[in-house]
Amino acid sequence: MFDIIAFDADDTLWHNERHYTEAKERFKSILTRYHDQEWIEQRLDETELQNLKRYGYGIKSFTLSMIETAIQLTEGRIIGSEIQEIIALAWEMLGRQMEIFEGVPEILRELSASHRLMLITKGDLFEQEAKVSRSGLSDYFTSIEIVSEKTPQSYCAILDKHRIRPERFLMIGNSLRSDVLPVLEIGGHAIHIPFETTWVHEMVPEDVLKGRNFVSLDHLGQLSDWLNERTGRI
Repeated sequence: MFDIIAFDADDTLWHNERHYTEAKERFKSILTRYHDQEWIEQRLDETELQNLKRYGYGIKSFTLSMIETAIQLTEGRIIGSEIQEIIALAWEMLGRQMEIFEGVPEILRELSASHRLMLITKGDLFEQEAKVSRSGLSDYFTSIEIVSEKTPQSYCAILDKHRIRPERFLMIGNSLRSDVLPVLEIGGHAIHIPFETTWVHEMVPEDVLKGRNFVSLDHLGQLSDWLNERTGRI
């Protein structure tokens, strides 16, 4: 049925967004003597979205957005030690232990015995390569692709590179915006596995999803059964 089954990485195979959420809470506490926390969070979200085209995704981009937000919100009054606290948040995030979701190694081991698996992740090349290496999961994938953004064009480039027809391609991930909609647009198949939290940039309005044909599963543990039903295996 599928020549390639591709997986997203962050918040599909391992925790990622929770690290940003925790860092954001600590960032707000650093600036709380200047502004209320709701306003700080709103301004940081706005700055992050504006900076995506400048810096892309990842911890380094997030850190620059935090520093920029801090300078703007304090009208330049933020002190050096507070900037250092923000930088220390980035160091801590970069050094975090990988938190692989329960059951993921077993699921990948089972599927890799009968399917070609691919990992497609977006973000800073150095950061994503380091996470893939530390995860211990790379041997389950026949190929690993790191892109700056997940668009129909970037998916087409990956499929062309591996000589895969879109109708023979299945993408699995937690982001409707990045892992589902672009794949459907090029004629591929997608499975959405929601995560507990969604970054504001990844949110998709309900009206955009109307008429879109994709599968939603509660967790990755349901994937093998879904594939077996799809292929008629018992």
